[in-house]
Amino acid sequence: MAELRPSGAPGPTAPPAPGPTAPPAFASLFPPGLHAIYGECRRLYPDQPNPLQVTAIVKYWLGGPDPLDYVSMYRNVGSPSANIPEHWHYISFGLSDLYGDNRVHEFTGTDGPSGFGFELTFRLKRETGESAPPTWPAELMQGLARYVFQSENTFCSGDHVSWHSPLDNSESRIQHMLLTEDPQMQPVQTPFGVVTFLQIVGVCTEELHSAQQWNGQGILELLRTVPVAGGPWLITDMRRGETIFEIDPHLQERVDKGIETDGSNLSGVSAKCAWDDLSRPPEDDEDSRSICIGTQPRRLSGKDTEQIRETLRRGLEINSKPVLPPINPQRQNGLAHDRAPSRKDSLESDSSTAIIPHELIRTRQLESVHLKFNQESGALIPLCLRGRLLHGRHFTYKSITGDMAITFVSTGVEGAFATEEHPYAAHGPWLQL
Repeated sequence: MAELRPSGAPGPTAPPAPGPTAPPAFASLFPPGLHAIYGECRRLYPDQPNPLQVTAIVKYWLGGPDPLDYVSMYRNVGSPSANIPEHWHYISFGLSDLYGDNRVHEFTGTDGPSGFGFELTFRLKRETGESAPPTWPAELMQGLARYVFQSENTFCSGDHVSWHSPLDNSESRIQHMLLTEDPQMQPVQTPFGVVTFLQIVGVCTEELHSAQQWNGQGILELLRTVPVAGGPWLITDMRRGETIFEIDPHLQERVDKGIETDGSNLSGVSAKCAWDDLSRPPEDDEDSRSICIGTQPRRLSGKDTEQIRETLRRGLEINSKPVLPPINPQRQNGLAHDRAPSRKDSLESDSSTAIIPHELIRTRQLESVHLKFNQESGALIPLCLRGRLLHGRHFTYKSITGDMAITFVSTGVEGAFATEEHPYAAHGPWLQL
């Protein structure tokens, strides 16, 4: 459960939010990590010392379902002269280490990241006559936070999140998200490490696809040039009915040129996919027709393998359902209670160790293979070919239902065990072609 209250009101587990000038005795009782982030909020909003907050009644570290202790909501006047409209500014508390006593995050020192190293923010355009901020963005942020806690996959600027549902459960075209640095919040040095602020940006399906085919940073820059689609501060307007490509058709040319020049920086996705070896009868457990290529399998270079692992570690999901736990439409004014199952989609996860090349599994040459993709995964094949292979790179599909993986490699990828002479090769459930 959650409650909405001013942050200055007495709470069940935390005192009111102090500013930089809080009395020393009071500040000493206040969680240091929380105090440091509040200080940055007070720098931006000195006239709003007690903003409305959505707070979980039962904290995560007491067995509650919601990882974020608080989500503060501020009213930002924007800057009409700079095409920045008035909006609501949401800031999370809980992805970083607020307490420093290992109740949630392991304390690893002051030099590195605090907790996961970031907090989430979101900017929602204020509707005319709206006197209080909607609370659904807090639920959205809790969903993203649950994903981070359960998968241990962190977010970075330029990442995209396929959500496949209007962010506010309306009929809006804003159904996916990109992530970028918050334009106003500065990194904070806390006693438990550094905290940065990543802003959620709502986007349309066509804009998400362009981010996948090119890169997230490029699409974010285009959104900044279109005031009604985000503008300089990338403010989400859930009533936006047109994509940036419908507003300005010339922007599609910039995306196409970017793909042609730069290719795509998306090196892999978690997907609904599978492959079958058509070189052998399906009832054979051992592949008598396959051959071992050398005494030890060839490996992807360390750089390429790490790029695949890092991409899959972030759990970029491509399927017909939301990547992250969907917001329950019956709980518009409260935080969702059910934790979603963990989705640690990584080549290094316990369930996926079999697809990591090692000496105990031989590499097999295959004569023919049958690839299986769902519709959305298959729609990324042009990206794989045009944005990756034509630029001498690789692209990996990692199954979300098992250990299978399919990696397309170009001849320029050093150390791949699929070659021009043997274009289909498998290492356990990992297929390269």
